[in-house]
Amino acid sequence: MLLAGLATSATISGGWAEEAHRQPNRRETPVVMAIRRCSNAVVNIHGQKLVRPTVAAVMGGEAGRQVNGMGTGVVIDPRGYVVTNYHVVEDVAEVRITLADGTETTADVIATDVRSDLALLKVKTERLMDVIPRGTSGDLMVGEPVIAIGNAFGYVHTATEGIISALHRDVPVNESQEYRDLIQTSAGINPGNSGGPLLNIDGEIIGVNVAVRVGAQQIAFAIPIDQAIDIVNRMIADHNEDRLGLGLSVEGGARRGDGAVIREASTQGNASRSGFLPGDRIVEVDGRPIDDLLDFGLALIETEPGQTLPMVVQRDGNDVSMAVTTSRPAKASDDAQMLAWQVIGVRLEPVPRTAMQKINARVKQNYRGGLYVTEVRNGSPAETYGIKVDDVLIGLHGWSTASIPELHGIIQKASEQDQLQGKFVIIRSDQPMWGTLRMAESPSLRRR
Repeated sequence: MLLAGLATSATISGGWAEEAHRQPNRRETPVVMAIRRCSNAVVNIHGQKLVRPTVAAVMGGEAGRQVNGMGTGVVIDPRGYVVTNYHVVEDVAEVRITLADGTETTADVIATDVRSDLALLKVKTERLMDVIPRGTSGDLMVGEPVIAIGNAFGYVHTATEGIISALHRDVPVNESQEYRDLIQTSAGINPGNSGGPLLNIDGEIIGVNVAVRVGAQQIAFAIPIDQAIDIVNRMIADHNEDRLGLGLSVEGGARRGDGAVIREASTQGNASRSGFLPGDRIVEVDGRPIDDLLDFGLALIETEPGQTLPMVVQRDGNDVSMAVTTSRPAKASDDAQMLAWQVIGVRLEPVPRTAMQKINARVKQNYRGGLYVTEVRNGSPAETYGIKVDDVLIGLHGWSTASIPELHGIIQKASEQDQLQGKFVIIRSDQPMWGTLRMAESPSLRRR
């Protein structure tokens, strides 16, 4: 009877094992599948950055010190373009990247937005990378489960789980920066998670992890993905326009399928001269399908000035094949520089976008751009009226001087209207200052 009982027990046990084998693996939960779906599209970021001492410390002889920084990034393009937080790469001399499989490489910083704390990197890799599946933050629900993946305390690809605790949180950082409209989550987010993805249960990114509440437990925050993509689109558009001079203003939503429609085509840009019109929907660039504004920006990001780009647009319901040759008109810039030297007495250089963002943060303003004064001519109007080297020229005659071409237009208009005297605005030592300057006459612009 004992042997028979043992045989029966073994048979039953074997039956359970066979039945369990036929059923789906109950350990392979939605969380497991969500992490598996996107892990290869998450990169770990490392680098040393210089911590600058306070002014008082410098006076006391203290120097800056190097500290190890860490963060996380998400891949948005298979060529290796990655979004992370700006503070992760700020002042980092070399951005080091560790991929999901342990491969180590480096990355270049392509564009940044200090105010929103976002940055775009390009990983140095010869292989195509997995792209993070993109969700939307437009329909999030308090209480729904979320997952964070990141380089927490240097432990690469750490995954934690929680819920959405609240939406639309505003979180002040300091006197010059405040995060707006954030997602609050209870998922474990630690130093090193910054820039990493907050995922929904389907493994789609719905936020970029950005901050934790120091001293609290299970209170962390993420930038909603729709907001982050809007900002990244602007960063890429500015980067492309600075290099290519297309003169296009293109609009579209943050979600896949929202399209990319030309809102405005500047008469001074190459695209307008090539026949592109407002209302054209861009559906293809150099053979690459365009589903949204991010697709369009990324399609242009590696285009070289002077390259001819074939495009397809939808116009009046029809597909129209077109082409535009990219360039950055150097002659206009040269003419403007010569004119500024002639009538004001300064040589100028555009303030890099990242530097301008830092200036704006310090002076608590939102200037579109500015021009560094690199040289002042002796006896010139600039010297007479107190403009100095290293000043940042912000405005002239009531107009913004965000670029060299804008300055050219201001000088030209003032000369043609015989209004040579006007107000100028500069930033000196992080202090906005203004004065009145009378430009010299230019024979080439004298009214006829």
